[in-house]
Amino acid sequence: MNIILVLIFMIFFHILDDFHFQGVLASMKQRKWWEENAPDALYRNDYFVALFIHGFSWAVMVFIPVFVYRFYMGMEILDVGMLILFIATFYGHAYIDDKKANIHSINLITDQLLHLVQILWIWVWYVLYATFVLQHADF
Repeated sequence: MNIILVLIFMIFFHILDDFHFQGVLASMKQRKWWEENAPDALYRNDYFVALFIHGFSWAVMVFIPVFVYRFYMGMEILDVGMLILFIATFYGHAYIDDKKANIHSINLITDQLLHLVQILWIWVWYVLYATFVLQHADF
């Protein structure tokens, strides 16, 4: 499987999850939506749940091509490092989205550039590094 194709699919899955699959989460991850639709104090922090659900969904989607690649290359699909990066990725995605949706300190362009940086980081470490360093190392 071509490593460039893995990157292309990671970006494609990012686009699917961030723009098509998000559905009601796009609204629910905004604090303002909860203030307008569920103004009771009980719900004032529920937007965090939507942020983390979307962050988790997004991380799963962008990791799918990596998992498939590693499986077909005969590599270990999931290791401790990848699990840590996965958790950091979904928390990072939620944090970036919160900056855009609630804190209003970044715009959509910056949001998307940061998500692409996340994708490149995953691709570099778990596709390029695994392909060119780990596969050729004599331990």
